[in-house]
Amino acid sequence: MKAGSAGAAAQAGRGGRHSLIEVRAGQAPPPLPRSAWLDIDLEALVGNVRVIEGLLPPGVRIQAVVKADAYGHGAVAVARALVEAGIDDLGVATFDEALELRLAGLRVPILVLFPIPAELAPTARELGLSISVGDAEHLARTLAALAEAERSSGANAGSHLGAAATPPLAVQVEVETGLGRGGELPEGLVELVRAIEACPLARPAGLWSHHQMAGDPDITARQQARFGEASALLAAAGAVLPARHLAASGAVLTGQPGDCNAVRLGLSLYGIVPDGLTPQAAAAASVASLRPVMALRARPVRVAWLAPGTGVSYGPSFVTSRRSLIATLPVGYADGYQRSFSNRGHVLVRGFRAPQVGTVAMDAIMVDVTDVPGPEVTIDDEFTLLGEQAGERLDATEVARWGDTISYEVLAGMSGRLPRVYHAATGIVGVRTLASEESC
Repeated sequence: MKAGSAGAAAQAGRGGRHSLIEVRAGQAPPPLPRSAWLDIDLEALVGNVRVIEGLLPPGVRIQAVVKADAYGHGAVAVARALVEAGIDDLGVATFDEALELRLAGLRVPILVLFPIPAELAPTARELGLSISVGDAEHLARTLAALAEAERSSGANAGSHLGAAATPPLAVQVEVETGLGRGGELPEGLVELVRAIEACPLARPAGLWSHHQMAGDPDITARQQARFGEASALLAAAGAVLPARHLAASGAVLTGQPGDCNAVRLGLSLYGIVPDGLTPQAAAAASVASLRPVMALRARPVRVAWLAPGTGVSYGPSFVTSRRSLIATLPVGYADGYQRSFSNRGHVLVRGFRAPQVGTVAMDAIMVDVTDVPGPEVTIDDEFTLLGEQAGERLDATEVARWGDTISYEVLAGMSGRLPRVYHAATGIVGVRTLASEESC
């Protein structure tokens, strides 16, 4: 990045969201701003990478998808751990997600999977990002923005843009194979790629698509056939697109990576099998060794005995039928613990499942701990709302069912205001809060 945009980017990121405090060996972690937090197991993350690498054909690369704040786990810390583990290809959904990683010092290739506003193309080029296109008009506007920025740089020698020092923008083409969401139709691909080739400020870098339902072998086979036909069309026209990727976690776990040289992995990296998916028998043992990376924990802000007939939370949607010991946890729907979980979920305390009662509020839930064995529950007890405790587990798939949703939404919905505590084999290695000061 040249001086002009580097300064602007630094200004945009200064004291910015999701700053990470590194915790070095022997150093005490900083105090958390609240008694609710996410534990993120980076050792499990790397272990999941190794498991999935063992399922891939030789020569197939992993693109780690860290969009949506790495599915709620924290994009910067997760991306750093993945790069240290040998993953040198990242995927995000939006331009600013890519910018966050660049501001954090990550220099590996990053693909922005959804088309970016055309006017940001020159900055994407300068940052060394890859972008996606799947529409001829959007591509035309993108190439025009590159040309206009080039003309401006020629007219202004002090501009931060300079073609001689900046490689062409890498453009990956999305092809429509049946998802019905995005991508150029196969018959328009050659013309699209020719337009990229004709622009000296851009280069065609890849072809990709996305499965509609990886658990359905017929739908998947049809999409793979369409992807193969699209690849053949381009090859016949002499167009070279080095990267080819179609499969994500579902297709990899069901043994259908397709004839590609890369796979995009999201949910499986975080230790979760996509909802409703049955892994192929040959991979079952490996898949069973995937470990969830995220756990949501809290300590109560109050534990109190309530008389029979006491309403709990708004509504009230729950009224005590006996003298009840109710714990209030400082986690609510503003943190990603969904309102639809009200009176349907459980939390773990001392490895015992205790029911969540009353309507989930913005900042709090209540738990009936009357029947928890042992001494009376106190504000010193640690509760697990997602994850494992004392051999009992609440996984994202189960939690999702309480709200008639999917595990992806449970993970990605975890709010940025929840502190993240990052663990490795050596102990706590980092903490992220809304008010963290950058120290790494």
